[in-house]
Amino acid sequence: MSKVISLTLLVCLGLMSSVSAMPQNQGRIVGGENAVEGAFPYQVSLRFSGSHICGASIISRQYVISAAHCVGDEDDDGNYFVYAASYFSIRAGTTQRLMGGVVVQVTNIVVNENYGNFLHDLALLRLETPLIYSNNIKAIPLATTEVPTGGSVIISGWGALSTTGSSPTKLQWNTARALSRLQCLSSIGVASNALLCLGHEANNGACFGDSGGPAAYNGELVGVASFVVSGCGSTNPDGYAKISAHVDWIQENSDL
Repeated sequence: MSKVISLTLLVCLGLMSSVSAMPQNQGRIVGGENAVEGAFPYQVSLRFSGSHICGASIISRQYVISAAHCVGDEDDDGNYFVYAASYFSIRAGTTQRLMGGVVVQVTNIVVNENYGNFLHDLALLRLETPLIYSNNIKAIPLATTEVPTGGSVIISGWGALSTTGSSPTKLQWNTARALSRLQCLSSIGVASNALLCLGHEANNGACFGDSGGPAAYNGELVGVASFVVSGCGSTNPDGYAKISAHVDWIQENSDL
């Protein structure tokens, strides 16, 4: 239980402010490498009032998927709410966080109705204008099957090298390994069919702000970054919303 509490504090850090407050920047891949232009054409930066706050993935010309906690917050009474879509935009088609590519306004947000207790942490965002595909802008297919235990999964995002580090301007990427439900349960006390647990060595893994970003396996989207435990780059696995468990919901609430 203590591990779950520490997870709560980390995930909600900077997100449990007043209703009018802006969501806080969430971070970057720890121990990662600079991404080559065009290597992650599905990765986009999710922006709040023009500033990067989270990652997201292109799943069609007019939809991206991110984390529910990236687009909402809790009011003073502890009730979750979603910010107006007008606050959000994406930058697509570049590995640079601050320049290049195209910026497109978000017009509608749908959060998974089962979101809570660190599970089903997903949000679909509809874009004002359809993306024009190119070498640097492409949708990633959704995984419909489980990642085999031990499978090497690619994660990517912008942010800081550590819990208190600064954010890079260049997209970072790293690899992690898929854990079984039992391994996840024994490591951090959390396990669910809706959760993809990704293990890694110390000083590697996701960090605040990689939130909402992609985990890919064999060219398919298998997870959306949700939480870390005991700080960024610890030896604890990171939690991702499992795409294969949510494909029906994604299709029902998008144009797929």
